[in-house]
Amino acid sequence: MSAIAHRYEFVYLFDVANGNPNGDPDAGNLPRLDPETNRGLVTDVALKRKIRNYVALEKEAQPGFAIYMQEKSVLNNQHKQAYEALGIEHEAKKLPKDQAKAQELTAWMCKNFFDVRTFGAVMTTEVNTGQVRGPVQMAFASSVEPVLPMEVSITRVAVTNEKDLEKERTMGRKHILPYGLYRAHGFISAKLAERTGFSEEDLELFWRALTNLFEHDRSAARGEMSARKLIVFKHEHPMGNAPAHVLFDKVKVERTDDPGNDPSAGPARSFSDYTVTIDPDLPAGVTVTERF
Repeated sequence: MSAIAHRYEFVYLFDVANGNPNGDPDAGNLPRLDPETNRGLVTDVALKRKIRNYVALEKEAQPGFAIYMQEKSVLNNQHKQAYEALGIEHEAKKLPKDQAKAQELTAWMCKNFFDVRTFGAVMTTEVNTGQVRGPVQMAFASSVEPVLPMEVSITRVAVTNEKDLEKERTMGRKHILPYGLYRAHGFISAKLAERTGFSEEDLELFWRALTNLFEHDRSAARGEMSARKLIVFKHEHPMGNAPAHVLFDKVKVERTDDPGNDPSAGPARSFSDYTVTIDPDLPAGVTVTERF
């Protein structure tokens, strides 16, 4: 399939209840926070990981949809597949001197690995297959309001060894947020898609991943996480018809009952505590769609 012909931006809303959406290893796995505002953060890397995992499940073993960045994968072995498929000898840390062969190697990686042609990759390791700028990029997600992390005590009733049977139960701790609604922004470049071959089929798969990724990422640590809204801006021109920030400003997420004016409103505990509005006055050449 041919590459996409339009530029896109999107606003992605998701929430968490009684869970940890993205632990911070530098803070004892506490939910990530902006220390100045106490707003929660979820990294772009965490979101891309869930997208990769969803694609791996839906497109398991289908040609062209392999995942390059997998847990415990050896990247040099991924690169060797390209050299072997194209019958090219590799020289340590260098691309072939023949520019056509070098481009062929990078193109093979884009064709066969979904996340390479989507997010890009730096593949200049010992087995060098080049570098790719991906057409799809995402920013950190930030909670709409400040969040309050909680530390919850838990007990362990089982033991590993028989010699420990008589020991008292061991105590543990887990970190959760009672509730948080997060907002992430994303960008899709038609011009970069031309270079990687990111197609309409890939785009629809990406939208499905954003819609369903939490349904296949359940765990005790993450509590109940849900995708709540995906608002997509489509540009008529492949280079775009308006700056991204102008479009993002058209989407407002506000509390239904303002705690500042209504003390009885209390902290948000569900998505229904918020109202999402989209300003219909869009720049010429831009349309908006609510995917869900």
